[in-house]
Amino acid sequence: MAWYDEAVFYHIYPLGLTGAPMENSYGEVEHRLNTLIPWIAHIKEIGCNALYIGPLFESVGHGYETTDYKKLDNRLGDNKDLTNFVAECHKQGIKVILDGVFNHTGRDFFAFKDIQKNRENSQYKDWYCNVNFSGNTEYNDGFSYENWGGYNLLVKLNQQNPAVRDYICDVIRFWVSEYDIDGIRLDAADVLDFNYMKALRQVANEVKPDFWLMGEVIHGDYSKWVNEGTLHSVTNYQLHKALYSGHNDHNYFEIAHTVKRLYEMGGNKPDGLKLYNFTDNHDVERIYTKLNNKAHFAPVHILEYTLPGIPSIYYGSEFGIEGRKEKFSDASLRPALNLEDYKDAVTNNSFTRLIAALGKTRQNCKALSYGDYKELILMNRQYAFSRNYNGESVVVAVNNDDSDYTMTLPVGNAAEYIGALSGEKVSVNNGNIVVTIKANYGEIWMPVTDGSGKTEDISPVELNVSDAVADITPDSTPADETKDTAVEAATAPQDTTANASSDNTDNSTEEKQETSSVSPAAETNTSNSVFDSEQLAFEKGKIAGLQEAILAIMEKNGPVTEQMRKDVEANVYHDSLINWVKSFR
Repeated sequence: MAWYDEAVFYHIYPLGLTGAPMENSYGEVEHRLNTLIPWIAHIKEIGCNALYIGPLFESVGHGYETTDYKKLDNRLGDNKDLTNFVAECHKQGIKVILDGVFNHTGRDFFAFKDIQKNRENSQYKDWYCNVNFSGNTEYNDGFSYENWGGYNLLVKLNQQNPAVRDYICDVIRFWVSEYDIDGIRLDAADVLDFNYMKALRQVANEVKPDFWLMGEVIHGDYSKWVNEGTLHSVTNYQLHKALYSGHNDHNYFEIAHTVKRLYEMGGNKPDGLKLYNFTDNHDVERIYTKLNNKAHFAPVHILEYTLPGIPSIYYGSEFGIEGRKEKFSDASLRPALNLEDYKDAVTNNSFTRLIAALGKTRQNCKALSYGDYKELILMNRQYAFSRNYNGESVVVAVNNDDSDYTMTLPVGNAAEYIGALSGEKVSVNNGNIVVTIKANYGEIWMPVTDGSGKTEDISPVELNVSDAVADITPDSTPADETKDTAVEAATAPQDTTANASSDNTDNSTEEKQETSSVSPAAETNTSNSVFDSEQLAFEKGKIAGLQEAILAIMEKNGPVTEQMRKDVEANVYHDSLINWVKSFR
């Protein structure tokens, strides 16, 4: 067992939260990082015990075009500020991991500047991939090079060069000795060389007990990255996508199938894959913006905090703020916030109160960190599962319907269970509890343990959607970063008559649909309209177009496995596929 096995993360994008200028003038040092020290107590108050903060080091703009790996960005402060900040986090029981942008550097990095100056004679000409002195760039360098993501601002490091590996490994050692950090999140880990990652893992094993390496990976078989030789964890984008689209589509099957697939990927063991779960981050729209029904904020986060994996909350989302992705800027996803504006949030904001309750529950319940996963009930609008560890059985149930729903759930050996969010106690009869899950809500049912301190101080938490903060970017349009014609055709306005919703059917009708093999594209309210063959073909064509577009984007990002193709082909929900397209950076 390591500290990260029981971690609940808070995620800060510091240049945004502190209101730093978007461009670095390399002028006077501004000690903005010190303004985040009061946030440490807030992080602890809402039940988090770990902080992922970054990028932090000197860069040109957004932080991922590094100029100097060993110097805090002067827009945030100096190295002493970072040392003191980490020390204060540790004092309050918060572990700290930083962003490691080791796939590429900025153009102001010393090695690249040397190539600009000395060209073929530079001792660093092999530090980058495919440097070609017969080529050129839009910067008129007189040479070309491989970049990341199509941006020549981000120069791709030659990770097979021993000198590059040695330098980056030395950076990790420096960060530990200088700042006493507890781990690193590897940016763009899905395109890092595997031998390079193995070298980083060896250093991680040396520098500090339980030093954690987590990688940014979008799609694929996560077990390729998460193993004893490379990384401890990766970002769980698959669950991220399923959590919001599964609620928007009233489709718990998508979420449950994603969880099952990931659990199997880890060998059907609770410690097989400890993935980094999140609902939003600095690259994607806020969860409150994504949700069609804002009340789904509750069941989404109940699942995030209770499903296998390590939960994380992105700064500001605990207050229910919005943030839309714009076509040419992520600034609205990374706003400056004043903690004074939210000083009573845990008391007065039900979103914050919910997140705090979930964080406390997670830290007080070993089964949610180490327990196995067993699916109990699965329907489009209701979902329940258990987490079992050392004889303790915790049962989680969620409901995305607008009506309450009563469930009979098998539980463990305790005589009585208590709802971690409601404080309601229920007796066990014949190994089951009968509970009513409120509309658009959920509950974590824990065995009552007298005298342990786990269940005695539970106070009811209910969501009030009116607590949400106003949209910080009203009128902005979500970015659709692909110009693929297949996407444009597939997302064209639909015929609302032909696309009549089946959401208003009663539970008995819906359960019949859920247990049948009817394709979602063919589910209609037959009492209002019937698809003719031409309309059905049109709908299927739009679905196929979206699937082709998603596969095309995946192929641009790297090799597409057979499992990835199956995942796309198995998803036939129009809105879900559109959300998938929008999830790509």
